Amino acid sequence: MRLLLDTHVWIWSLAYPKRLGPKLPRYLISPRNELWLSPVSVWEALKLADRGRVRLPSEPLRFLEEVLDEQGYREAPLTHEVAFESRRLALESEDPADRFLAATAKVYELTLVTADEHLLASRDVRTLGP
Repeated sequence: MRLLLDTHVWIWSLAYPKRLGPKLPRYLISPRNELWLSPVSVWEALKLADRGRVRLPSEPLRFLEEVLDEQGYREAPLTHEVAFESRRLALESEDPADRFLAATAKVYELTLVTADEHLLASRDVRTLGP
């Protein structure tokens, strides 16, 4: 499967693995699955760390740069098509990050891995929950 990690799932996998639930770790480590990240998740993770809402093992910028270099995530670029799709989607959430991630999943035909109930309820995007 081609999996786009929601920001919180990505952060949990790096710093809070017990929050992933019982089945997600298997999906994240399976060599059959491709793990994708949006630049929106990197931006959101840095923002959360700056505000003290998440603690990362070391200085956030350096830590996330190292993680991206070492882990081999595929980048799901933020494009004009993703921006347009973010407004077409029928989502309850108006959170820009949620909209961009859902649109990215749809445009690139990825499965969005999330624990967000609003995103899991979407009929426009394939999702995988905890």
